[in-house]
Amino acid sequence: MDEISSVLLDTAMDSLRTGFIMTDKDGMVQYINDKGAQLLNSEKKNILGKSLFEFVPAIGNRCLSEQSHFFNEVYYANSKLFFNFSPHYTNGELVGASYLFNEETYYEVFLKKLDSYKNLNRDLKAIFDISYDVIYVSDQHGVTLRVSSACKKLWGKKKEELIGKSVYELERMGIYNPSVTRIVLEKKETVSLIQSTRTGRRLMVVGTPIKDENGEIIRVVNASRDITAIDRLQSKLDETKQLMEGYKKELEQLRNKTLVNEKIIYQSIEMEKVIALAHRVKDVDSTVLIYGETGVGKEVIANYIHQSSDRSENPFITINCGAIPENLLESELFGYEKGAFTGAMNQKRGLFELANEGTLFLDEIGEMPLNLQTKLLRVLQENTFVRVGGTKQVKINIRLITATNSNLYEEVKKGNFREDLYYRLNVIPINIPPLRDRKEDILSLVQYFMHSFNEKYRLTKTISSRAIDLLQQYHWPGNVRELKNIVERLIVLTEKDQIDETDLDAMLFPIWNERKIKDDVTVNEIIPLKQCVEKAEMQLLKLAKEKYQHTTEIAKVLQVNQSTISRKLRKLGIE
Repeated sequence: MDEISSVLLDTAMDSLRTGFIMTDKDGMVQYINDKGAQLLNSEKKNILGKSLFEFVPAIGNRCLSEQSHFFNEVYYANSKLFFNFSPHYTNGELVGASYLFNEETYYEVFLKKLDSYKNLNRDLKAIFDISYDVIYVSDQHGVTLRVSSACKKLWGKKKEELIGKSVYELERMGIYNPSVTRIVLEKKETVSLIQSTRTGRRLMVVGTPIKDENGEIIRVVNASRDITAIDRLQSKLDETKQLMEGYKKELEQLRNKTLVNEKIIYQSIEMEKVIALAHRVKDVDSTVLIYGETGVGKEVIANYIHQSSDRSENPFITINCGAIPENLLESELFGYEKGAFTGAMNQKRGLFELANEGTLFLDEIGEMPLNLQTKLLRVLQENTFVRVGGTKQVKINIRLITATNSNLYEEVKKGNFREDLYYRLNVIPINIPPLRDRKEDILSLVQYFMHSFNEKYRLTKTISSRAIDLLQQYHWPGNVRELKNIVERLIVLTEKDQIDETDLDAMLFPIWNERKIKDDVTVNEIIPLKQCVEKAEMQLLKLAKEKYQHTTEIAKVLQVNQSTISRKLRKLGIE
């Protein structure tokens, strides 16, 4: 080494704030800087060429046979020094060693920082390993740097198998999909999404970019939470919600089928169509003509339309045109002025005025006299009328609903009903089927009427399933009104707590059987009389056997001896 290089080396070594010594393989000091001599309380010349192990016995010559040591404590004089030892090898052979050393106070700050870093590292490791969230750290290139130990459970890989691997490669392998780190690096912003793993788990992952002072990404930290169980619960919850929605709709349909006040009780598709049509026309003022036999509930449907409409807060006025004498009907509908006729002491408002802003329901419209039909047509066209005996036009705003149990078009043909009024009324026809054509409604109606009359008369009567079966077999010429009256009669007159088929026999079957004989017994072909009687007898016995369990009951209904029934059943082989 030339002189300049030696001076530069000395200058560099002496500028160090720590002691530096170089020895040969035997421990003889070949070089020491100023700080080193100062720490050993001596001058360079007194140390150079001397054995370091003799000068500082606490070091011990064992250092020459070992690997590097850091922060070895050595007591020298009254000082505590820390030596860092590093051996020198040439071609695998020990040729010397170098020592960096300083007082304890010099390393104190670094040792504290080191301890702090060790503790921080320990804490971070604990957090990584026990955190409910799984932490995944990658560099700016997507290379995995650190990952929680729970990765084995989530991704089926130990952390050693993931660290050093590219997230792009792991994504291609299907370890997880999609790679949140990849998306964060592409978008350069925080990303939150659901990730699927090869182990069949679902993770909620939040990926956050860590940027340097220049805004460049240097790390991506992902926090992954296993939501597999939550996802399954959510799926079950969604299924439950869908089920509840279905129940809610069914309950709503049932609620609509059992309306408060003027209740509409039904289960049949036929009535479902009627209610749907009535619901569609509730908010328009088009005239509605309701067709149906007596007792089917025409007024109930009319009231439903009114109560469902925007006019529900206003009056719903009804009148049966066939129940009021012709000479009184006009004054009932249109009112009269004072002195219009004998007995008209005061002005009276008619039903049209009373129904203003609401709905007027004219039942049995086919019974309206022709002269009133003309006046009604004028009201529909002009929305005005004149009271009986008056001259002043009265303006009204009403919704008109009419009903009939007859074929109104046939009445037009016969000249009993004005054709122009018919077309004016028949804008929206609604046909209510008779109860015999919608027998699915009978059970619900019976239950409703039972509850209603029990409540009215403070009773707790019930009805047997056999009695209900018999009620469902009847053809109900009086429709719902007849059924209602019969249920009331049974509740009031039956002495037992439960109404059964014998009560129906006693009260109703004489009439029913007469009707059934008229309607149900038919002969479709000519056969020998004896054969016809035998067939009819067999059918009758089979039908009776299906309805009654005991031969005594069958005998009572068929009005023959019990022995006769038993003999015929055996003969015909009916069990």
